[in-house]
Amino acid sequence: MTKHTMKKTYLLILMLFTIFATKAQSDESTIQNKKNNEIKLNIVPPLFGAIEAIYERNLNKKSSIGGSVFFVYGKESFEDTNYSISPYYRRYFGKKYASGFFAEGFGMFNSTDGKQIKDINGNLTENEEPDVLDASLGLGIGSKWVTKSGFIIEINAGYGKLLFNADKTDHTIVAKYGINLGYRF
Repeated sequence: MTKHTMKKTYLLILMLFTIFATKAQSDESTIQNKKNNEIKLNIVPPLFGAIEAIYERNLNKKSSIGGSVFFVYGKESFEDTNYSISPYYRRYFGKKYASGFFAEGFGMFNSTDGKQIKDINGNLTENEEPDVLDASLGLGIGSKWVTKSGFIIEINAGYGKLLFNADKTDHTIVAKYGINLGYRF
């Protein structure tokens, strides 16, 4: 190889390296400019005397982590549940960034009423056990739609199993469901 040919080869390699480095930087800036935070409110629980607020952090195009806080303020409709805190991990299968159909795994720390004694008509006569604290693990599915301006509509449902104190309450599973409205920022 002549000196002139080596210079051309090095120049070509340098140009290719510069092009690829510039492309990688533009891809990184596109990823960094994605809106990764979401706040949502489940619109179903307020109809029954409770509230659920949700925060989600998008890790990349296909996955996110988040958590919800559920609190009952009207005991007439939610006789068993007092509150819950539920972290989750989601895997998205849609084509758009962190949206479309998803599957999730979740944990839940919750407080429920203990076993209850009811009369023939189903009216509560007394609590056999005090409030029960427990943890559960579960799976869920759902779908999320995000507008260009960042507004979110989401539906989801999931079930989990109480892990430690199911014998002290009247049920052994937890349910997680909702129609969530929110905003991505």
